[in-house]
This record gives sequence, C-alpha cells and structure tokens, in this order.
Amino acid sequence: MAGREFIHPSKPSPGDRVAVLSPSSGLPGMFPAPFDLGLQRMRDDFRLEPVEYPTTRQMGASLEARAADVHAAFADPDIAAVITSIGGDDEIKLLSHLDRAVLRDNPKPFFGFSDNTNVLHLLWDIGIVGYHGGAVMVQWGRAGAMHPDTSESLRRALFTHGDFELSTPATYTDEDRDWADPTTLEKEPPAQVASPWSWHGSESSVDGPAWGGCLEIVDFQLRVGRYLRDVWQYEGSVLFLETSEELPDATYVYRVLMTMGERGLLQMFPAILWGRAKAWSFEQPNPPARKAEYARQQREAVLRAVEEYNPDAVVVTDVDIGHTDPQFVMPHGGRVVVDPQQQRITVTY
Repeated sequence: MAGREFIHPSKPSPGDRVAVLSPSSGLPGMFPAPFDLGLQRMRDDFRLEPVEYPTTRQMGASLEARAADVHAAFADPDIAAVITSIGGDDEIKLLSHLDRAVLRDNPKPFFGFSDNTNVLHLLWDIGIVGYHGGAVMVQWGRAGAMHPDTSESLRRALFTHGDFELSTPATYTDEDRDWADPTTLEKEPPAQVASPWSWHGSESSVDGPAWGGCLEIVDFQLRVGRYLRDVWQYEGSVLFLETSEELPDATYVYRVLMTMGERGLLQMFPAILWGRAKAWSFEQPNPPARKAEYARQQREAVLRAVEEYNPDAVVVTDVDIGHTDPQFVMPHGGRVVVDPQQQRITVTY
C-alpha cells in the first residue's frame, strides 16, 4: 500500500445527528420531493437524524454562506457525519472559502459525489478519508425504494470501518425520474442487464489508497492545480473515475487522460477503476443501442490512453461507482485492493 497515512474519521451510530448540506447546488429547494424522501429513509431505515443548514434548500446561495454551513457542520461535536444533497457545477470556487484547519481538526465522514468531488479532493489533500457516493436526492431519494446494493454499501460506509467487496449487480439503470413530477418517485426506475466487469492489463494485485471521482471535476482540479500534490505523492494509489449526466464524448475522456499522462500523473496509478458509463440524460434520452455504443467508445478511449501512458496498469471497467444505479461508495483516501487473478475489488470503509 502507498506510504501516505490518512485519517479515518469516527463513524456515526444509529440515533446520531448528521448534517445534510448543499455545498454545491441548492436543488432541494426546487425539487423537495426526492430530498424529503431521502431524509425520511435516513430517519426510518438508518435511524439517523438529519440536520439541515441555512443553505441546504437555498438556490443561488453565496459561496461564503455555503462555506459557513460546512464549517458549522464540521465544528459541531454533536454532528457525526456530513452528507450532501446533490451536486452542481461551481464547487471548485467554494474551496478557497473553506478553512482547512476546521476540517483537519474536526474530521468527519463526508459523503458526496459529482461536483462534491471537489471537497473530497480537499479532504484528500488534508489527509482525511472521504466517501464518494450517497447524495440525498439521488441514492437516498431513489424512486420506488433505495437499491439494496446501494443501501448495503452506504450502511457499511456509514457505520463500519471494515472491508467490503464490490460486485457486479444483476441489473442497473442510468435513466432518471422527473423530479418535477413527484408521482414518478413511486415507480422503480427502468432496469437493464448489467454487463460484468471487464479486466485488462496486469495480473498483479494492487493495494493502495483511492483517488479520483467524477472525471469532469477531476478535470477542474487538473486545470486549477491548487489542490493537487506533486505527482509522485500519488504513486501506488488506485485511480477511480466515472462520468456524469453531461455525457462527455470519448474524445473528451481521452484528452483528460492524455493530459494526466503528459503531467506524469496517470503513470502513478498501478490500478485504474472505471465507472459504468451513464449514457442517458433528459437532454439525450439515448435508446439501448446508442447507449451501448456510447459506453463502448468510452471504454476504448480509456484503454487507448492507458496503453499509451501506463501499459503496466490493471484496468477494470464497468464498475458501479458513479452516476449509474446502483452505486457503491468509494473511500476516497481509503484502502482499495484490486486482485486481477481472483477478479475481486475490496474497499476498506
């Protein structure tokens, strides 16, 4: 395992209070139905007491106000974890308003993905394990019911410090429900057969801390550079990446990985986990054949870049760690073991 040490924050217990924040977008104010459903499940199924903050349901909240909520949640000794409502597109600007000392001196489990990859990267830089996954409006407030695989992963990540083996679900979906119509939340999202993981490259087992998240936000981080360490400090880590509902094309995917390679960063990761492609959005409601083609092109772009810059890495594609459903939580900074011979991926929460 790579030599850098990370702090694993203490975990909540049933009955504890947890902060529910919107450091990215205040969409709970526009679409309360999935948000309130997620809070209800948090109380009823996980026996946690969600605590909202001034900007949790506020669209257009200032960066200063959002930062104040983050600071208040981390500094409050009665708050056992911080769970984000949803993503967005401007959280990179929030980071300069956050006091590292508040986060460092009050480490807590932080759950979020998509635009919340930004805060996860700040925590990684500080040396605190964060948790990629588990947005209230998406995973907790899923139509019909929480997916059992997502629920189990969230439960383990929230309450335990042990190992958890990822698996390929029988079915998955990447199609969203219309939050503007609360009646759609009563129906399960449409499902399709989930292809198994695809293994490529090295047969050597890899054991290291996870780093990555949403590709588009990692791209933000690469462009800004302010929250990245020297490339050698990522050596031996497990890179995990996935793409969002913006459906970036294969050329964009390749170029981000290409620039990571030219930076010398892509070469630091002996294992790369690539999320199952989200290939449907309200703007691009692709039929099954087009979705399959989109996913194929994305996989080929990934493998092309890795072959050019890091051919000795083991690559696993179609892992359920991103914007598709179900979603397995990844411990950002936590231990991940990738075993190609047994074709097993184990994370430590």
